[in-house]
Amino acid sequence: MTAIIIIFILTYIGLSFGGLPYFRLDRAGIAIVGAVLMVVFGALTFEEAGKAIDFNTILLLLGMMMVSANLKVAGFFVLVSRFIQKRTKNPIVLLAAIILISGGLSALYVNDTICIFFTPFLLEIICALSLNPIPFLIGFVTACNIGSAATLTGNPQNMLIGIYSGISYYNFFIKLFPVVLLCLLANFLVVFLIYRRKLTIKTPVQIPKSKKVIHLSLIYKTMAVTFLMLVAFFGGVNLALTAISGAALLLITRRVNPEKIYDGINWSLLLMFSGLFIVVHALEKSGASLKFFEIAQTFNLENKWSFSFAATILSNIVSNVPAVLLFKPIMSIFVNPEKMWVLLAMVSTFAGNLTIIGSVANLIVVEQAKPYVKLGFFEYLKVGIPLTIITIIAGVLLL
Repeated sequence: MTAIIIIFILTYIGLSFGGLPYFRLDRAGIAIVGAVLMVVFGALTFEEAGKAIDFNTILLLLGMMMVSANLKVAGFFVLVSRFIQKRTKNPIVLLAAIILISGGLSALYVNDTICIFFTPFLLEIICALSLNPIPFLIGFVTACNIGSAATLTGNPQNMLIGIYSGISYYNFFIKLFPVVLLCLLANFLVVFLIYRRKLTIKTPVQIPKSKKVIHLSLIYKTMAVTFLMLVAFFGGVNLALTAISGAALLLITRRVNPEKIYDGINWSLLLMFSGLFIVVHALEKSGASLKFFEIAQTFNLENKWSFSFAATILSNIVSNVPAVLLFKPIMSIFVNPEKMWVLLAMVSTFAGNLTIIGSVANLIVVEQAKPYVKLGFFEYLKVGIPLTIITIIAGVLLL
């Protein structure tokens, strides 16, 4: 029991900091090492470890990534960036357009992939208009996080919640879509009010313009498959089966090299998920997860505000995906588990906007923008703190 708890704590400390001192381990590597140690120390057998991996979640995430990768290969994000650049010359209108479009795309596809594929083109737009990139980058990534809360396929933590809770895609969407719309408006207002004097400041940044060819036929095909997937999602068809079927359908082509699609998959995230499933299952099997029940009673997590505060703090300490896995053992203690799962989805997602390290999406945007502009930790906090407080309070009240 002691060894299992130590392995679990070290794994989550590593996930919190994104690495361990003196070792070149990323979050995926830490999760895999933790999973292996659980087997080595007898917390699980090798066969039990294999069964602990929730392949429904893995396939759902994989399928959505492959669909998003098809959009990228087709030049969809280039097309969107050109559309925005031609029709929005006013910085305020541009900010609103970026927030609305990125929020909508993140609801349809995984927010991390939207950040990976769209950030270069966003920088291109900003460069062409000679604008200060900071408010637009912050508005973009916070909108990606907020928008992703609208659906069970918008981000990895929602996918976990969809699998564990059994809540339907339709019910989840109906409850969170109004919250997301209101919070996207709040997102625009917060960024605008904080940076209203800087939205017209010119800071020339030299970024080569994309010369990527647009494959309209592949865009049409991908959008058609996306529509069919949404129909299946709302119709109650298994989420994982729908996502991987859509991805498989898009692989049937005479034009696209499948290697280009595979390059768009975040394999590290899939590995991290697999390792975490094993680590958390080992903790549950050991009986140590019963401690979470006692903690829940101590902090009165039945209260929606206490629960939201705990989820916000935990999501920023260990990131939102591991936080959801930590909450899993205690969800059955609530009178209305489905309601609390929806609340957890909303809070864990919005909490990612608190700091620059609050979500993977934030880190993706910061790293991709680094060669052209530095988005600092404290600069981000100017928006992160008020936006997170406003959106979580609004979300809790509406839910």
